[in-house]
Amino acid sequence: MAITRKQAENIALVLSEGLPYIQKFKGKIIVVKYGGAAMTDESLKKSFARDIALMKLVGMNPVIIHGGGPQIGKELSKAGLESEFIGGLRVTTKSVMSVVKKILGTQINHEIVRLIKHFGGNAISFNHNKYSIIRATKRNNDAGPDLGYVGKVQKILTGEIKKKIDNGFIPVIAPIGKSKNNDYWNINADVVAGEVAQSLKAEKLILLTDVKGIGDSENKLISKISLKKGQKVLKEKFIKGGMTPKLTAALEAKKNGVKSCHIIDGRVPHAVLLEVLTEEGVGTMIS
Repeated sequence: MAITRKQAENIALVLSEGLPYIQKFKGKIIVVKYGGAAMTDESLKKSFARDIALMKLVGMNPVIIHGGGPQIGKELSKAGLESEFIGGLRVTTKSVMSVVKKILGTQINHEIVRLIKHFGGNAISFNHNKYSIIRATKRNNDAGPDLGYVGKVQKILTGEIKKKIDNGFIPVIAPIGKSKNNDYWNINADVVAGEVAQSLKAEKLILLTDVKGIGDSENKLISKISLKKGQKVLKEKFIKGGMTPKLTAALEAKKNGVKSCHIIDGRVPHAVLLEVLTEEGVGTMIS
């Protein structure tokens, strides 16, 4: 079906307005944490994969770190295992860890790679079976019960990631760490995204979420926040659950040299492109 003149003008306007941003971010690494509704809604999955392929095509270097909480929860439920969270982190027993490896490290990781390839992007898997690039140890929970096989990042091994980026690939990283003793650790995807962004000296870190961004005490969107203000907000009671690791990861990344960090609404179609190619974006920017 032919498009109208008005539609054509709108498309041309978007492309011309995006040009300065394409020029600005050409050759730059943009780390994207992919999760939430954007991973479960079919049309959002497709628009995300298309956008990532487009970013690579115009010269940007996207690196994807993905979550998979809802899918893991579903599989655990089928197996009669309970999902328990403490401070936004999933308590991970040995049985839970085997599900995490299967669903997060293999099934979801390969699905994202396939979808990006479908839209012409040369994506490649980085998971616990292949290119194990997250060195990790056990994360202790000073505030309460043992979290089980929940890990913390010791080091991101960037050599192989950089090589693949230079060779035209889009790395898709599952947030499963490995210790020197070959133990596997379930690590929050926001935390891994922040660590990857720091290690690669990324231009941007974009964290997708299922809310508009960071809200204030009255749940009104804070579209821009300074590092100092962000650290104060993190201590407020209204920042809880899954937003805690997101904001922590963004603040740490900003503090350690990532130029800009964004917590954005992944329920908006083409949210990542809007964040990269427009002035306003669709969430909270830590500047």
